Amino acid sequence: MPEGPSLVILREEAARFEGQEIITAEGNTDALEPAELVGQPILSLRTFGKQFIVELPDMAFRVHFMLFGSYRIDERKDRPPRLALGMQDGGELNFYGCSIKLVDTDLDSVYDWSGDVMSDQWSARKALKKLRAAPATLACDALLDQTIFAGVGNIVKNEVLFRIKVHPLSPVGALPPAKLRELVTEARQYCFDFLAWKKAFVLRQNWLAHKKVACPRCKIKFTKAHLGTTNRRSFFCESCQKRYPR
Repeated sequence: MPEGPSLVILREEAARFEGQEIITAEGNTDALEPAELVGQPILSLRTFGKQFIVELPDMAFRVHFMLFGSYRIDERKDRPPRLALGMQDGGELNFYGCSIKLVDTDLDSVYDWSGDVMSDQWSARKALKKLRAAPATLACDALLDQTIFAGVGNIVKNEVLFRIKVHPLSPVGALPPAKLRELVTEARQYCFDFLAWKKAFVLRQNWLAHKKVACPRCKIKFTKAHLGTTNRRSFFCESCQKRYPR
């Protein structure tokens, strides 16, 4: 599943389509009628967390890539697209294996941009307030909560917890105030590190915990387990990542 930084890359790669008219539209989505898109200019391309948002004069829709979705710009895959847009300059914006849904055209009423870790409007204060309101939530679940950290995915979760030396089964209410603030700060910081590394094609080379076998600090084997209510894979060190008690 693409995380927030990957969606920012998509937005940057597709930026030239803003202001262009959609010339052709096709696909097997049942969320909208592709023909209704033809002739409409793209007013904006935006992201919120793991969602890619296309704003048109008469409608707006969001693309969520789920677990196995993908996109292609100016090229196609050898399978039917969920939605394929032909643009005024001859370019194409194609989506595959994703979920498409209509959203209200008043995007500011739909999205709280201060909850998006990649947004200029991100609010660490609001994130801390939400965490303090749910003290029993495990750290591994809190980081994946899109109402708190929109855009954070499993890679970021594992890497942030390793960076700050917190065991994934620690309830956020048990973390000292300074450690809780560190969790919020590093969640955003790691996303921007992720973005820079992915653009440089060195993301995997910079993983310290995710899908790794041994802890680079302690030189012992990582524990791998599906944890929390999210049941996502966690990679962590039982030695240097402190498990705070309930």
